[in-house]
Amino acid sequence: MDNLPQDPFILLSYVNTKLRDDYSSLDLMCEDLGIDRQLLETKLGEAGFEYSPENNKFF
Repeated sequence: MDNLPQDPFILLSYVNTKLRDDYSSLDLMCEDLGIDRQLLETKLGEAGFEYSPENNKFF
């Protein structure tokens, strides 16, 4: 996660853009980019965001 934005709002924008443009699921994105999914969800969850598999984005 060191190579990702540390600010949760910038991270949210980055992740949602990657999901929209390049990946059909959070699992595929995390696997491809070498990101710990649990850690990502925890970091965004602490800022009040939750992943929606149906929409393939964090809200």
